[in-house]
Amino acid sequence: MMDRRQFAAALAGLPLTAALARPAAAQPADISTLVEAERAQAGVPALGAAVVGLQGAERLGVAGVRAWPDGPPVQPSDRWHIGSCTKAFTAALAARLIERGLIGWDTTVAGVLGGAGDPAWNDVSLLWLLSHRSGAEGNFDQALWEQMVARGGPLRDQRAWLVMEGLKTPPAAPPNTRTAYANAGYMIAGVMLETVADLDWEALIRREVFAPLGLTEAGFGAPGTPGRLDQPLGHVRGEDGAWRRIDLGPGDDNPAAAGPAGTIHLSLADWSRFIAAHLRADESYLSADSWRRLHTPGEPGWDYAPGWKVEAGDDGQTVLSHLGSNGFFVAQATLWPARGRAVLLTVNLADDAAGPAFGRLLETLK
Repeated sequence: MMDRRQFAAALAGLPLTAALARPAAAQPADISTLVEAERAQAGVPALGAAVVGLQGAERLGVAGVRAWPDGPPVQPSDRWHIGSCTKAFTAALAARLIERGLIGWDTTVAGVLGGAGDPAWNDVSLLWLLSHRSGAEGNFDQALWEQMVARGGPLRDQRAWLVMEGLKTPPAAPPNTRTAYANAGYMIAGVMLETVADLDWEALIRREVFAPLGLTEAGFGAPGTPGRLDQPLGHVRGEDGAWRRIDLGPGDDNPAAAGPAGTIHLSLADWSRFIAAHLRADESYLSADSWRRLHTPGEPGWDYAPGWKVEAGDDGQTVLSHLGSNGFFVAQATLWPARGRAVLLTVNLADDAAGPAFGRLLETLK
């Protein structure tokens, strides 16, 4: 999710797809010395960076500790929570199910979930939801989240209940009249995908994204094993200004039901494999038409394509980007598809201290 504090306030029958055959990327060059210099200057617990080419990570480095101040050092294979950068995975999942004929970009909320909500939602399309054009608020009402958590049950049931209750309130703005970043829109889209595939989002992501792209170091929620420092912990700044680690357990992430909007964690190498598929528009994974839809705003004047903010770079070439945070980690992906290049950045804290380091690394590595 973009900001956990804002967030808190405001195929059954489908075959398991084998990993696609593709040339293996060479061992990435180690840029840990560069990353350590930026980490030390920023004074953050840990920092990671990867430069991605057509086959995966070409340069990769990590520096710092899993837990401030004296935890074990981070490792190149460690997993980082990427928050709202998850949205690109949900969009890729949508494209896969569209190619299977289970749903369409123009399929509406009413077409999948019926007309039980406010009528203003009925004609909202999957494309609008994934492009932040649905008119949805940034997040569903906090009271609904609290009720959902109290109800418990399987994640798919929790999500369905939350979305159906949320749809009883009309959109905050008339649909497709403005761009407004909305986690709620991705929750609605996620429930639509679960409904047409008759399988929960987590299983769908494993089958339709992780498995075919060979992502073996990916999962959901805060990474690591409770009671062990085997992965980076998230951090926040305490009242005394010092970093405070967030141990695994209740409150270490947004509610798990928020999955379609932002709960994935994974290694930099695995994230690079996903991004490399985008850079080469891998037609063994999705058709050329699907890649164009994922990388192109649906109409002139839109700021987002499904899963990505779309801008023109200094050279006029398209730049795809996304920033993500669950309130304890921050991650950023920046892609230059025409150049076949991307930069991924991660940090195990949620604080403005990461911003300058991200900016300098992006300028250096792009």
